[in-house]
Amino acid sequence: MSVGVDHLALDEIKKRGIRVGYTPDVLTDATAELAVSLLLTTCRRLPEAIEEVKNGGWTAWKPLWMCGHGLTQSTVGIIGLGRIGQAIARRLKPFGVQRFLYSGRQPRPQEAAEFQAEFVPTSYLAAESDFIVVSCSLTPATKGLCNKDFFQRMKNTAVLVNISRGDVVNQDDLYQALASGQIAAAGLDVTTPEPLPTNHPLLTLKNCVILPHIGSATHGTRNTMSLLASNNLLAGLRGEPMPSELKL
Repeated sequence: MSVGVDHLALDEIKKRGIRVGYTPDVLTDATAELAVSLLLTTCRRLPEAIEEVKNGGWTAWKPLWMCGHGLTQSTVGIIGLGRIGQAIARRLKPFGVQRFLYSGRQPRPQEAAEFQAEFVPTSYLAAESDFIVVSCSLTPATKGLCNKDFFQRMKNTAVLVNISRGDVVNQDDLYQALASGQIAAAGLDVTTPEPLPTNHPLLTLKNCVILPHIGSATHGTRNTMSLLASNNLLAGLRGEPMPSELKL
């Protein structure tokens, strides 16, 4: 019941001639919704604000208290303009985003045209973006992509959101960037490892929002994923083509 396959020993599976069914396409909308939710939660500092209400920190009005960063007139960089990346851009556009940048293995002019998104090197995307959403697949090329060098290029007012895989972000480097004020904030739906240990340094930071990998967690999406996984299994047992089979 997943679209990602980085947790599978694909070489060994291929060697043994094992067929693999997976669940692509059906979780795109739910994951894109979660990405936007996480971005807004992080940039507007909602967990901090909720805590201030609970602990008595909400007192007289102060001009700059709990101020965050808004999307209007901003530049959004998307690492990986695949199905989910496009669905995220589609949802962010009505917020008044001025400019979309994207990076990946190759330009996708047809898909990018809807958002007038510019294909740029990852280093340029890091330097120019006010908000960065990581929605690429985990590959040898993307492992540790968001590292110390990447964070040093980012604006100190920029926000990073990762809904792809934990290993795309170097978490030690992220901690240093957040703790030192190198970047403003980060929102993560994925970590390494999962679950993240409760004593992990990232959990001590007010400017880091971490969710327990709930990108596809809507009742409708999980039900559809269950049905697809079941139908994959039944077709595999019958020796028939699976509705969604990973071609190895």
